[in-house]
Amino acid sequence: MMLAALTFTIASTTFKPNSTVPVKMVCTAMGGANASPELHWNGAPKGTRSFALIVHDPDAPHPGGWYHWVVYNIPRATDTFAANASLPDNELGKTSGEDVGYAGMCPPPGKVHHYNFTLYALDVPSISVPHLTGPQLEQAIQGHVLAKTTVTGLYQTK
Repeated sequence: MMLAALTFTIASTTFKPNSTVPVKMVCTAMGGANASPELHWNGAPKGTRSFALIVHDPDAPHPGGWYHWVVYNIPRATDTFAANASLPDNELGKTSGEDVGYAGMCPPPGKVHHYNFTLYALDVPSISVPHLTGPQLEQAIQGHVLAKTTVTGLYQTK
């Protein structure tokens, strides 16, 4: 009997894919709680030694979009982040606002923004440079990505 290969997936109990995220995930300036969502994943490919997560808003009126959460050096054994997760300092990078940790959605009024939660399965156990920005992390993991998976949440300020 042949077993089907696992598919690398990421999901959340906090929001459904391609639907509006709850206000609790939004920045406090917009009435939210600035709380990161629950995330869980499975099906990491063979050879995965660690994970990295980047939350990016490509619709932000900022060159290159806006990075809301940059996390790396996530141990291979990890497959879940609790809602409003408290993560070790060595796993946290910098947002586009230069914050270390999660920065909730805070779009200007107008169009719907897409928040891409992309998880990377990496063939390295860690990245030794602390507090990388999103673009720096994307550069550092080039050539080390075994697979990636994305779940997208939406938010619009009217």
